Amino acid sequence: MNQHALEVLKYVINGVVATLIHFGVLSFCLKVVGVPSAGFANLIAAIFGITASFIGSRYFVFPVTGETVASQLLKFSGLYGGIAILHGFVLLIWSDWFGFDYRAGFLIATALQVSLSYIGNKFFVFRMSA
Repeated sequence: MNQHALEVLKYVINGVVATLIHFGVLSFCLKVVGVPSAGFANLIAAIFGITASFIGSRYFVFPVTGETVASQLLKFSGLYGGIAILHGFVLLIWSDWFGFDYRAGFLIATALQVSLSYIGNKFFVFRMSA
């Protein structure tokens, strides 16, 4: 398997794990805790999913970059903060405003997240130092 294919496979594995954590916390917030807003519950869940994603990206997907953890964490936080807001707005509009099932909205928001996070992580957060 070539280097790029291996990186994409690792990215997918990391993303699946982070997404399962994110969705698990989202479901827990809505079903167990009783958070009334899917958008707000998703923002809470995003913190857990984003943390899992950073750890996996830093140590599993893009382990050799030459940058400090602090530098990467700052860039990653900005990238994922923006993605989390987008994810929350998708669920807010999809579920809270239009009344559609939050699970379908989660899938739509996650498809956007996957695309934006791979590009942002590869070319901005964890890029190889020159």
